[in-house]
Amino acid sequence: MKVFAGNSNRQLAEAICNYLNVPLGRASVRRFADQEIFVEIQENVRGEDVFLVQPTSYPANDHLMELLIMIDAMRRSSARRITAVLPYFGYARQDRRASGRTPISAKLVANLITEAGADRVMTLDLHAGQIQGFFDIPTDNLFALPVLTRDIKSHYDLSNVMVVSPDVGGVVRARALAKRLDCLLAIVDKRRDRPGESEVMNIIGDITGKDCLLIDDIVDSGGTLCNAADAMLAKGASSVTAYITHGVLSGGAVTRVTSSKLRELVITDSIQPTTAVLSAHNIRIVTTAPLIGEAISRTSQEESVSSLFD
Repeated sequence: MKVFAGNSNRQLAEAICNYLNVPLGRASVRRFADQEIFVEIQENVRGEDVFLVQPTSYPANDHLMELLIMIDAMRRSSARRITAVLPYFGYARQDRRASGRTPISAKLVANLITEAGADRVMTLDLHAGQIQGFFDIPTDNLFALPVLTRDIKSHYDLSNVMVVSPDVGGVVRARALAKRLDCLLAIVDKRRDRPGESEVMNIIGDITGKDCLLIDDIVDSGGTLCNAADAMLAKGASSVTAYITHGVLSGGAVTRVTSSKLRELVITDSIQPTTAVLSAHNIRIVTTAPLIGEAISRTSQEESVSSLFD
């Protein structure tokens, strides 16, 4: 087994290798003057079980192209099996046609990874579970739930915790966490009574005096989370913390979060954090390296991965 990484999140790749007690594979991923990407694998991979750790986060197109070229380089170097490990799967939010004459970009990306030569794919908290079906090769979608559960148990009195889904679409994820924590569930219901009117947030569930934990897979602009926090505090919540798997945090999201009423935003290291994220007073990062490392180990040894979440 050998683990390699592109440029998108080498810190996570190194942490995974530390868990596995293996060195990070030597590979050069650089750019020519015209910005074309060039990859050189700097050690023998013939007959090896290779894992490429490369979340396709911002800049998504560059990191996706790096991954595709690395897969091709491994295939041409006679690797026995190539597993693309995408802790964050870019384009996942384009999983359906939003209107006429639009693409399903998540399916296109799945096709590109397959055609480049990947034998397996490993992801973390896909935005939509059905994206697994976009791949024609074995795909393991890991869940960050065990990581988040451990962190919550070490920071909160569970007798006063309430898990909150920020929308109806996230209820399944929130319910799974509430079941693990043996606590109650609430839902934020967002609606506009008439076109052009401001969005109104209604809270389904009694959150009075509760430490509310907002659960979601992606935080991008941060607007929905901050507005939901305001609505919950107005309804009597004691505090609001957001637990989000993927901290995209684009544009002015970090400033929005740091100036919000959120007690804390907890994200994983699926996306390499920026300097602004690392210096934010109310943003904290929990690592997924042991989870992904264990899944890689089990895959390499042909053991069950799904039993990690039983």
